[in-house]
Amino acid sequence: MSWTATALFFQVASRRIGSLVVNLLRLVLAALFYTVYLRIAHGFWFPQADAQAWTYLTISGVIGYVLGDFFLFKSYEYISSRTTTLIFTIAPPIAAIMGWFMLDERLTLMNILGMVIVLSGVFLVILFRNHDDKAHKAHARRGVIYAVLGAIGQGIGSVFSKLGMGDMDPFMASQMRVIVGIVGFLLVITAMRRWGKVRDSFKDMKGLGFTGLGSFFGPFIGVGLSLYSFQLIPVGIAATLMSTMPIFILAPSAIFLKEKLNVREIIGAFVAVGGILIFFLA
Repeated sequence: MSWTATALFFQVASRRIGSLVVNLLRLVLAALFYTVYLRIAHGFWFPQADAQAWTYLTISGVIGYVLGDFFLFKSYEYISSRTTTLIFTIAPPIAAIMGWFMLDERLTLMNILGMVIVLSGVFLVILFRNHDDKAHKAHARRGVIYAVLGAIGQGIGSVFSKLGMGDMDPFMASQMRVIVGIVGFLLVITAMRRWGKVRDSFKDMKGLGFTGLGSFFGPFIGVGLSLYSFQLIPVGIAATLMSTMPIFILAPSAIFLKEKLNVREIIGAFVAVGGILIFFLA
């Protein structure tokens, strides 16, 4: 639900100041939110963790935040958001497989059934949404490759997050990943020579405002809660539940953006909710 809110805010922000700039600013703002949280909750400003935790969470930040998100936003340049989101439904199975090999997390038949039903509902909603696909045939393959790489980054990053944080406060672990993400995007922006766009973004206060709201609900609340869920349940199940954002975004899109819902989207939403219920019954 947090990522549903942040998707709406970042959609507006990205169109005003650019996705690469939003990527950097959202992490900087999230780092500030985490710093305040750590001071209030634990009495210190910066993460307290050993070398092993930093190693795994650095890998998670690079693979999940920097590479995963970079490829995600890059795919939008070649294929529609509908197609990209559809491809991203492979992230939970990847997380489940990696969790099996690296964390020895075994899924029951009911768990697998729940994953299949949830993803089927998400698939149904995304597949039939009415979006303009801006991909030309010559570029579609490149966009698909970027989306697949982004999904792989998200899936693998989830597993390394769980390996790194152990039993520490998930919000502190998330702050460590954010710090790594900031360093990574600083290098990307420097390599792509986009500092001019970063500077120009500060002239758009409305764009910065939406970036701030999205940063609070996404990289701060949403990611912190996602790491907390990784501590409690297998990463494959957690990633599957978090992939339901296209379901949760239907109502806000209809109410605030005046988008019309079709029968297939409504059916897909009920199917996904049915799969979620199976997780609670398993």
